[in-house]
Amino acid sequence: MAANILRILGSWQVRRHLPYGSIVALFFVAGCSSLPTIVPDLERRSGPPVQLDVAHGELPAVRSEAILEGLQYRSQDTGIFEHHLAREEAIVGSPLTAGNRVHLLQDGPATYQAMYAAIMAARDHINMETYILDDDEVGQRFAEALIARQAEGVQVNLIRDSVGTLGTPTEFFQKLIDSGIQVLEFNPINPLMSRKEWTLNQRDHRKLLIIDGHTAFLGGINISSVYSSGSFRKASRAKSNTGSDPALAWRDTDLQLQGPVVAEFQKLFLAAWEKQKGEPLTGKNYFPPPENVGPHRVRAIGSSPDDAFSLIYVTLLSAISSSEASVNITNAYFAPDPQLLDALEAAAGRGVDVNLILPSQTDSWLVFHAGRNYYDRLLQAGVKIHERRGVILHSKTALIDGVWATVGSTNLDWRSFLHNYELNAVVLGPDFGEQVQAMFDRDLAMSDTITLEQWRRRPLDQRFSEWFARVWEYWL
Repeated sequence: MAANILRILGSWQVRRHLPYGSIVALFFVAGCSSLPTIVPDLERRSGPPVQLDVAHGELPAVRSEAILEGLQYRSQDTGIFEHHLAREEAIVGSPLTAGNRVHLLQDGPATYQAMYAAIMAARDHINMETYILDDDEVGQRFAEALIARQAEGVQVNLIRDSVGTLGTPTEFFQKLIDSGIQVLEFNPINPLMSRKEWTLNQRDHRKLLIIDGHTAFLGGINISSVYSSGSFRKASRAKSNTGSDPALAWRDTDLQLQGPVVAEFQKLFLAAWEKQKGEPLTGKNYFPPPENVGPHRVRAIGSSPDDAFSLIYVTLLSAISSSEASVNITNAYFAPDPQLLDALEAAAGRGVDVNLILPSQTDSWLVFHAGRNYYDRLLQAGVKIHERRGVILHSKTALIDGVWATVGSTNLDWRSFLHNYELNAVVLGPDFGEQVQAMFDRDLAMSDTITLEQWRRRPLDQRFSEWFARVWEYWL
């Protein structure tokens, strides 16, 4: 066990993924004779749903159970699309916007190329929110572009997470500030720098770029050279599936959006800036008149620990629980809570084709094995599990019944649902659904299917790793 702990702490990527409390806790465990059970019992019980206090760390989605129970399918004649539309409308407060154009961006190179072109074309303002912004080739290129636009009178506003950018030198951000860019450090690690209540465990995991109020980018892609190479290539199976290979490409997904929904993402950015008590922003045209530019119906969904429950989580649960034909999920960090497990099992039990594409290699050892702890249960229930080979899977997408699609920053773990500021877009309609399905099929072709018989033959050290990680999954 000590060797495993040293390997975890020695991983730079894992230190970036875990809050400091988790790292300290690992040292504590190393000196204990037994491991504490941290994950609370959140199994469903008969009777009224229990109302739990968010401030004490229980899963806010438990409070949403009453909402989900009230969202019954009212009519069997409305069709699959109308069915999902009606249920989501009852859950999410943000409007469903029509007249949008959505472009699916697969992998870092395509995303960076589109983002860079949009930045260089900016004329009024650039609002950027990111978890990681590295001082490497990619980060320097973006910094130079932002500084260049600022010099031309385009106001650049940047929110960067304090933990996510821990490895980025202060000088990198000072250069941005000196150019006139407004840089806001989200929940600073140093409590003396905090502008509000010090909440180290709450992190800004969003990835958002808004250009002139009319174009937005969002998804799972940070600003880092790990995304520089494409991941849809013939991959080797030689590498062990218990750790990451720095030579591997990172597989991720983003969206480029234009149309009325951009204003909703703009509101979320400005709300985060205000919540963090940033300096007043320079007056710019943050909300230009909306234009109908495409056929897509999109809803912007943001979540934060301040919400009564995670809207992204509840919306996903609703979509899965109302699925009729298929559930296709690709996710980088899979450490599900009981309600998500129940929803997946129930869908498979009523004949829905449920497929999960999960990592075979990872930058987060603990989350990787915490999720694998549930393979046996899910496989028994009829859920199909596939592990993407040859890449570091970092994508967070879902497609339900071919008509309900979401892309964003949200992982399927406790950290995303409890402690992080997250951001997703839900796109409704079969046209975009076909694009997401094609992407899913492409990843599926480059994945290995896990069978129940095969899984039950896994070695003892893997089983121990799953048990060890399971104890800590709440804090991941």
